[in-house]
Amino acid sequence: MKEILDEESKNALINYRIQRAYETLKEAQVMMRESFYNAAVNRLYYACYYAAVSLLLKYDHQPQTHNGVKTMLGLYFISTGKLPIKIGKIFSTLFEKRHSGDYDDFVYCDKEMLDNLYPQAELFIHTINQLLKEE
Repeated sequence: MKEILDEESKNALINYRIQRAYETLKEAQVMMRESFYNAAVNRLYYACYYAAVSLLLKYDHQPQTHNGVKTMLGLYFISTGKLPIKIGKIFSTLFEKRHSGDYDDFVYCDKEMLDNLYPQAELFIHTINQLLKEE
């Protein structure tokens, strides 16, 4: 998405992405309930990814990769103090867990892990949403 958006289109996309974050969080709940823990980690990561992209978009930062999202989030929001370090760690943890669960062999996430990660993902998304509303 390299094109320059007008303000109305940009705001519509930001709102869509944050809405998508909350919907994807609900998808993770379904996966957890059905004991699809690797899939649930995937959905938690993507829920946070959509929230992070919405924040980056608000400030006209357009990363081209998932690693770019992680890097830009750290550069423009964590290192500047606009977001707490704890929030950056949540995204990094989910980034790593999702990548490992999707691509590495014999990696199995479990209920205990998801019971720990879900509230963190929820906190991440709520924190991003609050920052979107404040700025």
